[in-house]
Amino acid sequence: MIFEEFKHMAMISMEEICREVFMDNPASIKIKKEAVAVKNLVNIFDTALRLSNEKGFQSMSLRDLSRTSGLSMGALYSYFTSKEELLEMIQNQGRRLTRKVLTRQIDVNAEPEEVLRTAIQTHLYLTEIMQKWFYFSYMETKNLDKSQQKKSIESELETEQVFIDILEDGSRKKQFHVKNSVLTASVIKSMLQDWYVKRWKYARREVSVDEYAEFVIDFIESAIKK
Repeated sequence: MIFEEFKHMAMISMEEICREVFMDNPASIKIKKEAVAVKNLVNIFDTALRLSNEKGFQSMSLRDLSRTSGLSMGALYSYFTSKEELLEMIQNQGRRLTRKVLTRQIDVNAEPEEVLRTAIQTHLYLTEIMQKWFYFSYMETKNLDKSQQKKSIESELETEQVFIDILEDGSRKKQFHVKNSVLTASVIKSMLQDWYVKRWKYARREVSVDEYAEFVIDFIESAIKK
């Protein structure tokens, strides 16, 4: 699988994500017409991510969001009651998206080597499509309240557990030699995060997501394959 194939297969778009946000937040979103709500949510999220990546979410005011998005303050309050609720919406949807796509792409009946390759590619390709979203989520976790911070930590551990399970399955089947599956999974996750947190570095070096995925796979396999 290469990135272009994944894009066509996954069919992920901001519209799809915002449609899910609309469906998942009936108590917060007062606009009942789906087409209108989704269009405005795309505008709100695109603007919030852009402003946050430029100046930080805490420095962004709702008036900044209103002015840049072209939506009135009243219109914004039709979708969330506070900046904190907007932050929670973005974080929650990012977690759900990661879980859904990984689960959908991974064939648990395949051989561990294939499953590991697919999991690494899927995570990298997903974050390439939604780089601003994942960068935002990574940088803004510290600004969540304690309950949301706990969810964010649990989500990261959940993703690591996917790799722990793959590594342990490969070890049981004598295909991998892993001394510590937890630490190995943590290293894999860190390499995956580096792609979207320091995307500028790879862009400057003209490294494509396919090249990076192949490098990570080769690097990990060289360390764990018998």
